[in-house]
Amino acid sequence: MSQIRVRFAPSPTGFIHVGNARTALFNWLFARQRGGIFVLRLEDTDIERSRKEYEERLIADLRWLGLDWDEGPDVGGPYGPYRQSERLEIYAHFARKLIDSGQAYYCFCSPEALEKEREEALARGISPRYSGRCRGIPPDEAMARVKAGEKAAVRLKVPEDGQISYYDLIRGELVFDLKLLGDPILVRSNGLPAYNYAVVIDDHLMAITHVIRGEDHISNTPRQLLVYRFLGFEPPHFAHLAMVMGQDNTRLSKRHGATSIDQFAQMGILPEALFNYLAFLGWAPPEGQEVLSREELISLFDLKKVSRSAAIFDYEKLYWLNRQHLKRLSPAEKAKQAHPFLREAGLLPENMTDDHWSWLEKAVDLFLENVDRLDQLPERFLLIFNFSPEDMDSEAKDVLAQELSLKIALSFCQKIKDLPEFNLEVFRGVVEEIKRETGAKGKSLYHPIRVALTARGSGPELDRLIPLIEQGAKLSLPRPIPNCGQRAQRMFSFLIEKYRIKNSGQH
Repeated sequence: MSQIRVRFAPSPTGFIHVGNARTALFNWLFARQRGGIFVLRLEDTDIERSRKEYEERLIADLRWLGLDWDEGPDVGGPYGPYRQSERLEIYAHFARKLIDSGQAYYCFCSPEALEKEREEALARGISPRYSGRCRGIPPDEAMARVKAGEKAAVRLKVPEDGQISYYDLIRGELVFDLKLLGDPILVRSNGLPAYNYAVVIDDHLMAITHVIRGEDHISNTPRQLLVYRFLGFEPPHFAHLAMVMGQDNTRLSKRHGATSIDQFAQMGILPEALFNYLAFLGWAPPEGQEVLSREELISLFDLKKVSRSAAIFDYEKLYWLNRQHLKRLSPAEKAKQAHPFLREAGLLPENMTDDHWSWLEKAVDLFLENVDRLDQLPERFLLIFNFSPEDMDSEAKDVLAQELSLKIALSFCQKIKDLPEFNLEVFRGVVEEIKRETGAKGKSLYHPIRVALTARGSGPELDRLIPLIEQGAKLSLPRPIPNCGQRAQRMFSFLIEKYRIKNSGQH
């Protein structure tokens, strides 16, 4: 067989959906595994909905996901142009060829007449198909009407009887009754090509060997095969992927959650994690491995093992994979990924110093442990940035409801609130002192101290949290971090006022 060539051919009419991204990814994996060529082609003949900004976003999202292409509108190639809007003369040429051979004809039916036909068919309970009323117009008469300026579409002349079939690489042999097809439009009256026509011309001229796409295109395939046949083109191999569904077995949509690549990026899903997860939508590696790199997925991917059943999009599984891929990052990479989210939240500056990055690496390492997505990090970081005894959580209030805990919290605050320097060594010395004074140990000792420093009943280990607070307090940040002494001062004053304790200096 000649070199494998596949294509991803989206319409730039909106943000790229995960279903389309999965199609692109399967094409890419197939090409990369077989040493083939991956082509990006833009089907932008929907003039009303196609937008330049959507094209730019689409290309950016695919690159963010980790896909690259050997030929395309932005990189060129030997079979360009790679935008359908720049190939109109090519479509017109082959349309004239089909008309001249008697395989296509001009249709002068108005949209109103066609809509009336459609409504009548639906009223009779049958599937709408074109009646063929313009089939009988003599070619000379039709050509004269076109030359006189009358608007006309071009339709394919589908045989009235018989069947057409093809072997689908995923679904096996598929057979279609030609009587059910009608005569599809090849070129609309405005001169723009219909999908089922343009895609055949493009795939043939771009030497596409395998068409891997969604199962919603199965019904288009027989019409396309007829165009291949009438033009004398060899059709490619077809493989139709099952739909991507929500967990309620309905087509995945925004009511299920994020659905576009852009949305997942904004949520802080790593491209490696989304790539990994999309590869599992309808396929699974034979070894049962789950956390895989792009290179591992290329080596393991097998189109023959792709399922015919609908792929269910499981957000929790994606989040689990994201956590696993986050763990694989170095501290510096974690900080780099986290920075945009924390900067957007107003917690970090845009221009970071070495001290900022050093602190951020430690902070991210601490707070990332229980995070599914990077957009959850700012809330976790507020434990350091926000300190408000007045907004103490219920767990902390329960801790201080115990007399011994309140005594420990007050004692700790009083001992450190005026210290010129506070660090882990000082902290441990103070804790030992309180332990001797009160006899408390374990949770009874450390829980009230945590409340004193965070106004929260739970959180990271104090041995890791205290250095972050102290180092962060010395940084120039959009929102300053109160150091431990400042926290102790505020908490001490709050507790004295709240519990009406006489501040005698002994507690």
